[in-house]
Amino acid sequence: MNQYVRMIVVLMIISIASGAVLALSYEATNPKIQEQARQTLEQSVLNVIPGATKMEVVEKQDMTIYVGIDDQGNKKGISFKATGSGFNGPIEIMVGYNPREGKLTGIQILSMSETPGLGAKIKEEAFTKQFTQKPVEDEFTVKEDVEAISGATISSTAVADAIKASLDKIVKIYPVGGDF
Repeated sequence: MNQYVRMIVVLMIISIASGAVLALSYEATNPKIQEQARQTLEQSVLNVIPGATKMEVVEKQDMTIYVGIDDQGNKKGISFKATGSGFNGPIEIMVGYNPREGKLTGIQILSMSETPGLGAKIKEEAFTKQFTQKPVEDEFTVKEDVEAISGATISSTAVADAIKASLDKIVKIYPVGGDF
């Protein structure tokens, strides 16, 4: 019985030490991880709003909206996240929108798990550039006003549907021709 007690004590000490090392590692690395995530988010906002050099975060009607601002303090557009369901899982998109013009200013795929060589082509400029300067009044229907990627219609449709669904909410907050 004495041998069993000793094994249990040794396992408890190892478990406690492992937990402490894991907790310390988390505390040491978490601030850096959070800062990298913030920088990545800010860079994606600036990528989809031409002319913006910084951003402000605004919460409206349960949506997080990022306002792009240039060096002179002029608002250049807004951006927001849209999420769709692709072939292999969720697709997260950063969408830029200029309410004054009623047009998209660009999109960037933030995350996806689509098939390499097929659905993953939604990240390529050949696909994403078709959304730049696209009027919000368009239907965003694949094979009509959105060109699908050959062999990846589900991924293409997921992107178009996610953008349109989010735009419908955003346009209610920031109507076409209005200020932001």
